[in-house]
Order: sequence, then structure tokens, then C-alpha cells
Amino acid sequence: MPLACLRWSPIRIEDLLTRPSHSLVDQSFEARQLYLPGAPMTSMFRNHAWPTNGDGFGVGWWGDRSFPGQYRDVRPAWSDANLHRLAEQVSSPMFLAHVRAALGGTIDRANCHPFQYGRWLFQYNGEIGDFFRLKRDLTLDVAPELYPFIEGNADTELCFYLALTYGLDTDPKGALARLVGRVEQARTDNGVGAPFSATICAANGEEIYAVRYSSNRASNSLYHSVGTMRLTAGDRGGDIELPADGRIVVSEPLELEYRDTKWVEIPECRS
Repeated sequence: MPLACLRWSPIRIEDLLTRPSHSLVDQSFEARQLYLPGAPMTSMFRNHAWPTNGDGFGVGWWGDRSFPGQYRDVRPAWSDANLHRLAEQVSSPMFLAHVRAALGGTIDRANCHPFQYGRWLFQYNGEIGDFFRLKRDLTLDVAPELYPFIEGNADTELCFYLALTYGLDTDPKGALARLVGRVEQARTDNGVGAPFSATICAANGEEIYAVRYSSNRASNSLYHSVGTMRLTAGDRGGDIELPADGRIVVSEPLELEYRDTKWVEIPECRS
């Protein structure tokens, strides 16, 4: 479950990560939206508990240096006191955060999103189906000078380094399109029927790029905020008002009750 915030004046990370009534930390143990294969492309809610995203978390932010800060761990986001204390103190004009359900790769800090290289952070919600059958084919595409920096064994990190190889630093939109095309080509070449699904977020401290894609037209949900946001707070009470120049991109709205005029669903990309 990813979250990204774009804003030119710093806000405290807690204003999105922990304080809203359906904050990212809340979503780590009770995410409520999903898409089902073959279902119409409209939001759907489960009528029973959603599996937790308790296999680790991460947050990355930009301060006064050319590269982002980063904090990741394998414990559940809801039980990490250090994450809560950090969110209370750190302010940033742009940050990414993610809570993980380990569909692929081991439960290890190296596999927790967001991933960082240079000025870039990268995360996604989804998976490459039958990744073990495609991993070697895709890995051989990573530029030799980038390959030594891959630390984990999850599909997301490999996708990040493929995007970097395909020109993320100079042509972000083109690089993400080439990433999707390369994974689809690998699926075809290896006879893999399991879909590739990814709501991708890549950011460099100045710009955020968010893409929603799946092979079977059943992507995980993705929203962006509209206008000045006043978020309903959770147990700590009081509304959270964000300045008008702020924008949020998130897997699902940060409020238990929300209006479509505040949160707009991002449509799927078509290959």
C-alpha cells in the first residue's frame, strides 16, 4: 500500500502517515479497497477483514540534501514506536511511504519499499505473476553499472533498476512505459499467464510519477487528492488541514468516510 505526498512547503509526515482516520498505518492492518479479476473498474469494498500489510514498511523523504532520507524495517508499521516518533518530528516538502504484504521476496529490510538510488525513490503495490520464471530474463536487462546496487530479491526492486536502466533519470514517463513493456514481453517469451499488476510511484524530490497498470485490467486502486485537503483525524482528534499547494497520491483515501470530489481515482494505463 503506497502513499506519496507532493508539496512545496514542508508538512510533518505524521499528518498523512499516522494521524488521519484511515492513515497509511491504519491501512497496514485494515486496508479496505481492492480490485478483483474481471470486475468492473470501479471501487469495491470487502465486507470482511482484508489481510494485513504487516511484512514491513518504509518511508523516504527529501530534506536539504540532493538525495532522500530513508527509514525501513520488517516489523509491522503499527507496532514500530520509532516510526511514530520519527513521523512526529520530520517535516518534508515531498515524501513516499509504503506498508508491505510480502507476495514475493523474503521478509527482509532490503525488500521493503521505497527503494532508493541517487535522488530517486520507487515503490509499487502489486506483483509480477510467476516472477521466479521471469527473474533471470529481466535481471539480464539491468545495466551492468547498476546491477551491484540491487540488495534484495523482490520484483519491485528489480523493476526499479530496470526503470533506471531505461532512462528514469532523463525520461521518467518513457522509462516507466518501457518497464511495463519489458515485463509484458518477458511474460510472452516465457509463456507466463499470471498477470503483472503494479500501481507504481517514482519520485525525485521535485516530481512524482504515478502509474496504474495491470495485464488483466484489474489493477489495485490508486487515487490523487484535489484542492485544499481537510482530513478527518483518528483517535488523536481534530481535523488535519493541508495547504492548497499540497497533493497526495495514495492506494486508497486516507479517511474512512470520504467524498469523490476530494479523492479522484487514477485510471488504468493501457498497453
